[in-house]
Amino acid sequence: MDFIDKVVVVTGAGNGIGKTVAIEYAKKGAKVAIAEIHQEAGQQTADQINQNGGEAIFIQTDVRLPKDIEDLFWKVSREFGGVDIVINNAGVSRWKSPLELTVEEWDDIINTNLRSVFLCTREAAKYMEKGGSVVNLASTRALMSEPNSEGYAATKGGIVALTHALAVSLGEKRIRVNAISPGWIETRNYEQLSHADHAQHPAQRVGKPEDIARACFYLTNPENDFVTGQNLVIDGGMTVKMIYEE
Repeated sequence: MDFIDKVVVVTGAGNGIGKTVAIEYAKKGAKVAIAEIHQEAGQQTADQINQNGGEAIFIQTDVRLPKDIEDLFWKVSREFGGVDIVINNAGVSRWKSPLELTVEEWDDIINTNLRSVFLCTREAAKYMEKGGSVVNLASTRALMSEPNSEGYAATKGGIVALTHALAVSLGEKRIRVNAISPGWIETRNYEQLSHADHAQHPAQRVGKPEDIARACFYLTNPENDFVTGQNLVIDGGMTVKMIYEE
């Protein structure tokens, strides 16, 4: 599976899952646009790709701002001649009691995590003249929760619903829209995880960002053009595991 000369935009690609996804697409021959609010982190991702023989540009983008999103896709199209794939990955979280979460904090989570997915997909569609593929990063927290995660959960549940709505609306343009709901994906200290951390998963390990990258490859491969409107849960089996107190 390769993506030679495909133009891929990854939001929130300065670190974590987004960074790995961007790097892995570049390894497959894609031209990658790094959309990231933090200049140093975004530029580092682009530099890493370019220094390893790939092709990437960094475009500083605040996905809360519609004008930044418009500029992002205009610049990508000008640089690479169009857009083939969008990975809507940018997101924030705040673990705070619903009794204390401010309206401003709520709006910030919604605008970063959810509204940006709609705006980026809509803007990208204008440049996908021959069709394309969009993957939205949701979460297993769209289906299950811990305390004090209302804003995050609301956005991830919204992303799942928005995904199938966009898939239907954009189908005539041959634009496929799917979601991925990761479970525990360790992006920093994988080697420091305990045996118990891994063993609680039916797959017997905690997830890695590369697991999500491979799922993106599957969903954006043109050969899989019958797959759209889906939410692919990648969590090592945790959401199907029944847990009882002993």
